[in-house]
Amino acid sequence: MTRSPKNEHRDVVIVGAGLSGIGSAVRLKQECPDRTFTVLESRSAIGGTWDLFRYPGIRSDSDAFTMSYPFRPWASKQAIAPGGDIREYVQAAATENGIDEHIRFGTVVRSASWSSTNARWTVQADVHGVPQTFTCRFLHLCTGYYSYERPHEPNLPQIADYTGQVIHPQFWPEGLDVTGKRVVVIGSGATAVTLVPALAKSAAHVAMLQRSPSYVLAMPENDHVAGLLRKVLPAQTAHTVVRAKNMVLLQGIYELCRKRPELAKRLCRKVVLSYLKDEAYVDKHFAPRYSPWDQRLCLVPDGDLFKVIRDGSASVVTDTIARFVRQGIELTSGQILEADVVVTATGLRLLPLGGTKFETDGVPVDLSDTVAYRAMMLSGVPNLSFCFGYSNNSWTLRADLSSRYLCRLLNHMRRNDLDVATPTAPAGMKRVPFLDLTSGYVSRGIADFPKAGTNGPWAVSQNHLKVAAGFRRADLTDAMTFAGRDRTPSPVSGGR
Repeated sequence: MTRSPKNEHRDVVIVGAGLSGIGSAVRLKQECPDRTFTVLESRSAIGGTWDLFRYPGIRSDSDAFTMSYPFRPWASKQAIAPGGDIREYVQAAATENGIDEHIRFGTVVRSASWSSTNARWTVQADVHGVPQTFTCRFLHLCTGYYSYERPHEPNLPQIADYTGQVIHPQFWPEGLDVTGKRVVVIGSGATAVTLVPALAKSAAHVAMLQRSPSYVLAMPENDHVAGLLRKVLPAQTAHTVVRAKNMVLLQGIYELCRKRPELAKRLCRKVVLSYLKDEAYVDKHFAPRYSPWDQRLCLVPDGDLFKVIRDGSASVVTDTIARFVRQGIELTSGQILEADVVVTATGLRLLPLGGTKFETDGVPVDLSDTVAYRAMMLSGVPNLSFCFGYSNNSWTLRADLSSRYLCRLLNHMRRNDLDVATPTAPAGMKRVPFLDLTSGYVSRGIADFPKAGTNGPWAVSQNHLKVAAGFRRADLTDAMTFAGRDRTPSPVSGGR
């Protein structure tokens, strides 16, 4: 029988060594230097999403200056950054700040149980397949929002009849060569619009098969303002200014889409027309039925998707799949798309908090029954926090705010000799979905996530400027119940 290694105890356990996990660890080291911590990572490398996805052309779907950390300037001129560059950036940030020394790779967290008697979490994990226990005062989850093991796989009728190769982007085979091959990419989201121009460089032809169109917005690949500022300002100052400029710009685009959707539709159409020139083609393949930002906008650097459509190396087909046949896909219209390779860019499978099972004092926690507090803690669950970014802006913007708020909370608890902090939701509060997007992947899985409220610290805002201002002046005791060393409620507790 394999014996479990000795239990490890830390003040804080961070789960996940991706973009938000490394950022959280750096903030913890900077702002709570007297706290011990470890980072548990299921994979064998730093990077999270940017280490998992290796498909051709993988890149950020938001600008790299706001996606990067405030404390480490983004040095590249590329605003829409390749995935490999992002991975190297995260790895460098970890090494420079000594975070890599605190990471336990190959550690899959299975469950976590809270004991009010001991005021600590007990985390059950498998370390390279061997069960091990970790304990901590505070548990911080940076696990993202989707399953690494299981992407969304829709029903593909009669797929067994197809004789070509079928690939999901989440599991891209190393060394795949599509030179001279006919490729069909099923999907119209960020992954599809990234893959099509990348594959079109060598494939005989690439067809993007979509059931319905998405909004696709061209954005300059390089930030020329950043290039100019770097010539006259120190790197950190230039980085701060460019981040501020871009976050205001992206927020402005989002607000325009929400408040003036018809105008936003016309502007999006105008951008696509400037590349493709064919009104009938644009109205058939790039005119969604929904309003901009009901689902995420897809960004294409320098209009690369439109360019490969214009030169004929790629095309868009808007139709539904009737069935697979030997040589490809038969569409509802009767057309057959011949393909040597089919790529199913059909989306993610949402997974809240890494799929970890939680219980408090022996009672299982149903995440869908909880309410998110400041989009980073759970009502009724002590000493647990998580990172979740924006749906309309760079993930790191809110992730960094959450990490810094956690540090403020930990320091407040130490100053006041407190052990436990539990968000306490008011009775009868109206609950709404955590995300308000209508995207398929959100609709399929959002019911399993915590809910949101409609006001105060329970509302999940997508306005970064408003959220950032609110976090800076937030009352740490608002809607929070604390307990001291003797586990009795503290007079510092607040509620609303």
